[in-house]
Formats: sequence, structure tokens, C-alpha cells
Amino acid sequence: MATDQVQIFDTTLRDGEQVPGCKLDTKNKLIIAERLDLLGVDIIEAGFPISSPGDFHSVEEIAKLVKNATVCGLTRSVKKDIEVAADALKHAKRPRIHTGIGTSDSHIKYKFNSTREKIIERAVAAVTYAKTFVEDVEFYAEDAGRTDNEFLARVCEAVVKAGATVLNIPDTTGYCLPEEYGAKIKYLKENVTGIDKATLSCHCHNDLGLATANSIAGIINGARQIECTINGIGERAGNTSLEEVVMIMRQHPTLKLDTNINSKLLYDTSRLVSESMGMMVQPNKAVVGANAFAHSSGIHQDGVIKNRETYEIMNPHDVGVTESAIVLTARSGRAALAYRAKNVGFELDKLQLDKVYQEFLKFADLQKEISDNDIPKIIEAAKL
Repeated sequence: MATDQVQIFDTTLRDGEQVPGCKLDTKNKLIIAERLDLLGVDIIEAGFPISSPGDFHSVEEIAKLVKNATVCGLTRSVKKDIEVAADALKHAKRPRIHTGIGTSDSHIKYKFNSTREKIIERAVAAVTYAKTFVEDVEFYAEDAGRTDNEFLARVCEAVVKAGATVLNIPDTTGYCLPEEYGAKIKYLKENVTGIDKATLSCHCHNDLGLATANSIAGIINGARQIECTINGIGERAGNTSLEEVVMIMRQHPTLKLDTNINSKLLYDTSRLVSESMGMMVQPNKAVVGANAFAHSSGIHQDGVIKNRETYEIMNPHDVGVTESAIVLTARSGRAALAYRAKNVGFELDKLQLDKVYQEFLKFADLQKEISDNDIPKIIEAAKL
């Protein structure tokens, strides 16, 4: 069965780092960039070079370090931005300049005090100028999610003609519903002359919790790049989560889409980014959260002990997690208690288990979770 490749564009070091309190120094950025390259991401957005001397230096050093991925620098549709980005990327094996401008009526009126025609002129001028420095130029139509499709198609057509190799269609405010966003990508695929010369890219925000769903809707409708971050970090409620979109494609082979990501490195990469940025991963976070493969309900535990697939659609090993966790609480049943007792050296027959279970419930009602150290005490209290 033929499978299409979806490019993974990681913006942890640019959009992800915009989270208040998550500023990284160059040393930590280089550690994360090296891990992202090892993980198998196709493009690393290393930063916004003109924003500060520190960011310029980080992009420059990442460009020198990265061996496999394309290294990308963000700019506005401003000549100086583009010149500075090109300079920061001069050592990259595969450099990309990411330039663009807002295209929604709201941005055109309130942000730029401009007109649609002038916005197209600025977009074309930015792409044309960026092409004088690098071959690979990505154009972003900021607030594309709230941009009229017909006008968006005109902008895309103009920048493709000017040489854009990638068209980034951001749902900047996280407003779109999946069917809306998917339909927008489909419209561009069908109505932009020369679209075969460029890759459509999804860049979705999570303000309404729909970033992952919107990105998947985008690739189903013809996009072949997803812009995302480790742990879904980013502005406001965050960006599309890299680990989620990667595993959705892998768990749904009927989509006939996949990535170059080595999924066995996902959990460790998640921990690295979390610790480096001081940004805790919520326990119930999909794929990499502490509870993603943890079971505390007796019914679920019994099912998982008998056959993991009764309650797990992913093998924890596939994302770098050692094993599923059977967590002992007051909601746990005999099967879970017997399983955990056996793991610490106690084989209990049915009669013994019944007695120990009664003591277990007394302990479990007094504390949130029963540890391995508690099990011998519970067995002793049962006076077998």
C-alpha cells in the first residue's frame, strides 16, 4: 500500500519558545535542535533572527550543528528581516527562509492599515527578495483561518508564481472547525494555479482544543506538511502537538500517510523539552503524559493484564515508554493487586488474595495510591 510522506516542521524553538517564562539560552536550544534532528523532523524552525542578537546567534549555531533537517528562520515581509535571516542561515546545509504577512480583513485593516492589493504586492516582494538568498522559501498567510478563501487563493497563486516552495496556511487564532480548515486546504488545492509546484502546510493553534484535529483534516485534504511543537507548547493555548499527529498517522494506516519520525524517541524528547523549558506536561496529555499508559480502574486493569489491546490502542514501547502502569487505588480490583504483588515476589492463591484484598481496601481508602513498598505491609496485616 503506497504511503505519502508528510513533512514534520518543528517550531518548538520559535513558536514554542514564545511561551512566557520558557526562554532558552543558546546552549539549551542546541541540545534540543540536535535531538529534533535525531528524532527525524524534516524542518527545524530555529528562531526569528532579527528579533534579538541572542536569537540571531542561536539560529546561526543551529544552522552549523544540524546535519539532516532543513533549518528555517522566520521573518516578516520586511527586507531587513530577510537579509538578517539569510545571514543567520548561511552555514545551513539546507536553509529555508519563512516569510509572510497577514491576509485576513482584520489584519489588513487594523494591523497594516492597508488594502488587499497592497498586501499581495508586499507578499510577492518578500518572496521574490528571499529567493535571491535561498532556493527554499516558505510563505505564511497569517490568520489564513479567518481569510476569505477566494482572496487567500489569489495570494497563494501570486507567491507561488514568485517562487514560494511552501504555502503555510495558519489558523493563527485557533478558530476554525476541522471541516472548515480541511475545506480551506481542499479549496486551495483545487483553485490555485501552479499549486503542484508548492507544498501546502498546516499551522494550527489550540485555542479551542482543535489544533491536532485541524492539522489532520488539512493533510487528509492535501496538505503535506504539519507545523507543530513537542508537547504542543506555544502561544496562548499552544500549537499542534508533534507527538499526537505523528501517532495518529501511524495508528491509522488507512490514511496512507506517514512521517520520518522515530517514534521511540518521542517520550524522551518530550521530557527533554519539558525540563529545559520548565513547562510541565499535563499528566493526561495524549501520547507522552504520565498517565497516557496508566490504568487505575479495576475493569480496565483486568482487561489490560489479560490483553494490553483491550484498553490501549498504542504499544507504549512505540513511543519510548517502558511499559503500561497498573496503578493501585481504591478503584483497583483483585487482578491488579495480584499482578503487582507478584511483581514484588508474592504469589497469592485465590483464598489468600481475598483476605489480602480486604486489607488492601482499608489502606487504599486512606491514601491516594498504593506503592510497591506498601504491599508487604498489607499482606502482613492480612495475617495469612
